[in-house]
Amino acid sequence: MSVLIARDQGIASPALVPAEGDLARDHTGPELTIGLINNMPDTALKATERQFMNLLQAAAGPRRIRFHCFSLPSVNRSPEAKWHVESEYSDLADLKHQKFDGLIVTGAEPVAPELDQEPYWRDLTELIDWAKVNTRSTIWSCLAAHAAVLHLDHIERQRLSAKCHGIFDCEAVTDDPLTRDAPAPLKISHSRLNEVTERDLAHAGYQVLTRSAQAGVDVFIRQYASRFVFFQGHPEYDALSLQREYLRDIGRYLAREREAYPALPVSYFDAATEEKLARFEKRVKHQRHPALTNELPALTLRADIAAGSAAAALFRNWLQYLGAEADAPLSAR
Repeated sequence: MSVLIARDQGIASPALVPAEGDLARDHTGPELTIGLINNMPDTALKATERQFMNLLQAAAGPRRIRFHCFSLPSVNRSPEAKWHVESEYSDLADLKHQKFDGLIVTGAEPVAPELDQEPYWRDLTELIDWAKVNTRSTIWSCLAAHAAVLHLDHIERQRLSAKCHGIFDCEAVTDDPLTRDAPAPLKISHSRLNEVTERDLAHAGYQVLTRSAQAGVDVFIRQYASRFVFFQGHPEYDALSLQREYLRDIGRYLAREREAYPALPVSYFDAATEEKLARFEKRVKHQRHPALTNELPALTLRADIAAGSAAAALFRNWLQYLGAEADAPLSAR
């Protein structure tokens, strides 16, 4: 489906609706309304909107999707990002006065030592409880997944010995509509310092759908009145997302905002680029200065990176689930 970014009357948030040439066509299934609760840090705020919007466009097929953005008001924002949220997003209070088929909730940049000490914790837990009975399905991404299982079942995330950062091959471990016809293996971006373990999830009654030998649990689910889908990774990331994060972390190292030099993302750059980056790392450890970011070697990704194909399959199946459930009352599920 070709789409345009439009505005619903009285709602200051983007919506995906058919382009004018599509209006005469029959659309398969009911129109779906999806909300994105975008809590990503300011530097990734607009990119995250774009990535999820692109995913829904790729996954929608002939189905009409209306897409609305929100953000937790208690997430700290710069003046510029706050202006963007206030002018382009709907107020979170409006969420409970509208009908949403599905939600996507992102993580936020941590500022407290523990998740339940974050300034947005109360807003987030109220959202979790509301989504359990007021959506057909909700996706919880990365830190939001960790926060949700902590609130729901007191599952504590564990600190990793090294950052899980790169593109990992993930395998489906059980049959589920969410992974139907997905490529094997699923190549999924992960970028996190913590994990929830399969043992803890299984003990609490969650079902693991995909896992990676290197990255651990990838996608897992739990059924309430709403079907909760949890991503430890970032299937929405585009091909350059990990590169942007890596360069950001190099800049922070050179500015002495972090002590450790960032490790290369796994299975991401091509071999020649990794060699150049290793030489650059060796150099800057002896000459640490912010200006050296201007001398980074040219960055080339692997030709077989295949970013996005797995995510498109997962989101296509998610939308099909929402469509199949669209005519069923929440109390009947």
